[in-house]
Amino acid sequence: MVPAPVAIPLIAFGTPRKLPRARGLKGRVVVLDIAFAAGAAGASFERTTKPFIDALGDRLAMWIDHHDHVMHASFAQDPRFVLRTKAEHGACPEMVTPERVVAAGPIDTICCHTDFDGLCSAAKWIRGGEEPYPGADDDARAVDTRLGKPGELATVIDRALRARPRDDGLRGLIVRFLAEGADDRELLRAIEEAAESLRPREDSARAIARDYEVRGEVAFVRVPQGAAPYDKTLLLMLGQERARISVTADATTVTVAARFDSGVDLLELLELDGGMPTVVSVTPDRLDDVLQRTGFRA
Repeated sequence: MVPAPVAIPLIAFGTPRKLPRARGLKGRVVVLDIAFAAGAAGASFERTTKPFIDALGDRLAMWIDHHDHVMHASFAQDPRFVLRTKAEHGACPEMVTPERVVAAGPIDTICCHTDFDGLCSAAKWIRGGEEPYPGADDDARAVDTRLGKPGELATVIDRALRARPRDDGLRGLIVRFLAEGADDRELLRAIEEAAESLRPREDSARAIARDYEVRGEVAFVRVPQGAAPYDKTLLLMLGQERARISVTADATTVTVAARFDSGVDLLELLELDGGMPTVVSVTPDRLDDVLQRTGFRA
């Protein structure tokens, strides 16, 4: 017997700093794996997240997220908000349970983060809280924390997303692939082709990583002007192989990362309101402050 096709609602994609227009989202909306804006890189809860929540109003069915933020406490009495910390849940899909899907009621639109964690959460919601494939929750945790080794399928999807970070068409294809049980070979081939296109960016990241300078527990590299496109995730991970904290700086962003099990809380160290305690991005004007606070220039 051929299983009935999965009914896929409208899918919108967002990040803490760049949310879609609420008025453009149809009907009742569930938000998955999108952190409250953290007051860095020009975004803040007051300017970005709160207006989005206010504009959705009663149309917001549920918001599930696992990133630290000081404003979580303000929503503790609203059952629509299921907000935890990264320490409590390394990834969001494990928070998408059948009970929460039922509690939210019928929804028309899913607004999710743009990484594997967010897309897997969306697919799991569509499946009524059932994993897209056995072990998907564990894979999401491994990808999002960069601890442990995700399975081959999750690795391919993660690389595809990093290869095409602005491709909403690819993201939609991945949600469909996962929502339908992750067994469509044609869809998988398209994802594999996207993943393979990451290789030049990985090679560029490895070349840039040769210039890491290590002082104490910090590895710092300044991306040369005119450098070939590179995979920042890999570049940061290569820095973490050299020191407890890695810092990269390019023309638009300073990014700081530490291993999930490092014990380092970058939010506290850099006095940021929220986000991931082990990966943060700030504007270039904070570079000297970042290097001072992390101990690179101690």
